[in-house]
Amino acid sequence: MRHHDTEMTPPKSSKQVRVEREAEGLASGALVGAAVGSMAGPPGAIAGAILGGLAGTLAGAAMDTEDALHAMHEQELDEEIGVIGGEMGAPNLDHPPSGRRSWYSLASMGIDREDTQPPAEGPIPPADGE
Repeated sequence: MRHHDTEMTPPKSSKQVRVEREAEGLASGALVGAAVGSMAGPPGAIAGAILGGLAGTLAGAAMDTEDALHAMHEQELDEEIGVIGGEMGAPNLDHPPSGRRSWYSLASMGIDREDTQPPAEGPIPPADGE
């Protein structure tokens, strides 16, 4: 007994996806064109189907081109930040040196010191009744 849910389908090539998208655009455009053109009778329905199919095909091709450009841009960004190439979080950044004697600030070492100065926005006023 074979289960169709567990079988994997091979991934579609970009050309297959483009052809499918253009075919979907052709079909939907032809249907809408035929429906609108039917107001002018059978010749209008035929002309509407042809023109609607052409417009739908062009719209499908434009959507596919836009998706391809978006995917290419995303890949460029992923390469730039290191998601692709295995360099994400790599310690090869140009940080400024810590100084000649390697002294670090207290804050960079996680040590909090008490300031005697009030914050720049001023002290918190006392609650009513104090």
